Amino acid sequence: MNWSEYSPQEEMLKAEDTEQELDQALYQGDSGELSLDARRVLVQLLAGPSLDGQRHSKLWPILIRDEALIRSRLSELFLQLVIDRDLQVAFTRQAETGDLEAPRLLRRANLTFLDSILLLHLRQRLTQAETHGDRAVVSTDEIIEFLGVYEQAGSTDRALFEKRIHASIEKIKKHSILRKIRSSEDRFEISPTLKLLFSSEEIQALTRIYHGMRATETFTEQEEQTPPEEERE
Repeated sequence: MNWSEYSPQEEMLKAEDTEQELDQALYQGDSGELSLDARRVLVQLLAGPSLDGQRHSKLWPILIRDEALIRSRLSELFLQLVIDRDLQVAFTRQAETGDLEAPRLLRRANLTFLDSILLLHLRQRLTQAETHGDRAVVSTDEIIEFLGVYEQAGSTDRALFEKRIHASIEKIKKHSILRKIRSSEDRFEISPTLKLLFSSEEIQALTRIYHGMRATETFTEQEEQTPPEEERE
């Protein structure tokens, strides 16, 4: 045995480090480095759709405190952390990796035409409410009335169309963008998370597209209802 390679102090330090690691472990076999609270924040962000300072009041200050560590853990999964400190809302999205072929952890939500129109409407209502300092609240009847103008021309099955509207509402609720108000069965508050998903420029572009689509549908409907000159009696 080479006594020059043996150091009692080194052995003591290794034992202390091992003991400290065991003290920090949250369960048997745990090799994580984050605190229990930070792990809860990370799980909430991964579970999604967002971490809300109002609904997750205990997690929000932990997110701000350990932001750098949490960003680092998410980056290892090719995810980006988005935080709005004024709104107290945070969520994750796929990182822009350019030419790098990175695996996708987050699933993309397939949106129907009605889903997209509804999101646009809710985003506009959120902006209006913030301008007047009000809560962004909508009702089921209001949504049905708004989306009613996008019902296909000539459709005779109003019940089926409303069923599709309710399906869109449920999908948006599932992503926590619409939150049911406790005192009402058919009124919802719009989550401020929606503000982070669509910029003002994107809203304006989408509005022009959908208005153009609606105008085209109206024009086509008028053409179908009005016969050409040579066919008129």
